[in-house]
Amino acid sequence: MPYRLGVSNVHDRRGEGEMRIAQVAPLTEAVPPKLYGGTERVVHWLTEELVALGHDVTLFASGDSQTSAKLDALWPRALRLDGSVRDPNALHMVLLERVRQKCDDEEFDFLHFHLDYYPWSLFHRQPTPFLTTLHGRLDLPEHQPVFNIFSKMPVISISNAQRRPVPQANWVTTIHHGLPENLLTPKPARQEYLAVLGRIAPEKGVDRAIKIATHCGIPLKIAAKVDRADQDYYDELIRPMIANNPLVEFIGEISDHEKSEFLSGALGLLLPIDWPEPFGLVMIEAMACGTPVVAFNRGSVPEIIDEGLTGFVVEDIISAAGVVKRLPQLDRAAIRKQFEKRFTARRMALDYLAAYRSLTEAQAPKIKLVSSAE
Repeated sequence: MPYRLGVSNVHDRRGEGEMRIAQVAPLTEAVPPKLYGGTERVVHWLTEELVALGHDVTLFASGDSQTSAKLDALWPRALRLDGSVRDPNALHMVLLERVRQKCDDEEFDFLHFHLDYYPWSLFHRQPTPFLTTLHGRLDLPEHQPVFNIFSKMPVISISNAQRRPVPQANWVTTIHHGLPENLLTPKPARQEYLAVLGRIAPEKGVDRAIKIATHCGIPLKIAAKVDRADQDYYDELIRPMIANNPLVEFIGEISDHEKSEFLSGALGLLLPIDWPEPFGLVMIEAMACGTPVVAFNRGSVPEIIDEGLTGFVVEDIISAAGVVKRLPQLDRAAIRKQFEKRFTARRMALDYLAAYRSLTEAQAPKIKLVSSAE
């Protein structure tokens, strides 16, 4: 009996070849950010790798962003640096509608959002496949109704630990962050101090890092920003601890091009956090420089650190101080090799491409054989 190919809705898909991909970033910081900004930094690295792999990428971001992709800029400046903007939600709503209108024109094969749950109500009503990478904590009570209502939205976790509070979410896979392989590299240096890098906030435990270094009698250098929301914590707790301690030096916020030297000169990076860290970019930044990490056993930490190879996972200040003396025994070249194996941006981009294609295939119209007698 002869057969013909029948399909109700045939459309052009690029399969294993070039994909037209939209990366939708927050407008809060430029992509990449000028200084601090983990989400926008990851979006930049992913976008650059996707372009390098031959894909047609459009980046929705602020106008002061720098990218090899096509830049679609709704607003000329990062909102954090633009004093004229008082309601950033208004511009993010316009951003989402702009992306949706371009989907109506069939400009994209796939949409990748980095805006938490904001796109879901709008975009689950349109046909272009999409996913959301969740970059933050998910353990707040108000998250439960969101994931109950939107339990079919495809989401990517940046660590397995991040998933625990919302098992009802439609988890596609876990994709750990990655850095460009040669962004940060080991530099010749004498390791003479412990390091803190990133942001000064209660959950980051900078006060505990000072106590660890003081207990060990080892200098501590703090290269970190102070957000407006954390100014009281810095003024009331951290500033006095620095002022009264000759071992502690506060450097302030540093940029990527300063990190290799800063981390290469450190005996180790201290991360005595007190919150469910979803990933922790500073850990892999340290590893890229061959620098071991001492971190509290919270959130993603046990997934990122290979115990006794790239650092130590500890429970408290005393146990952290106890392992500091073991840091010089770790092989810094082996730490760098483990970074290259697990945490490069190319590995991250390939993992995302596999997720894009899997979701695209799942949503594609199915071709079936139809009898000519029908």
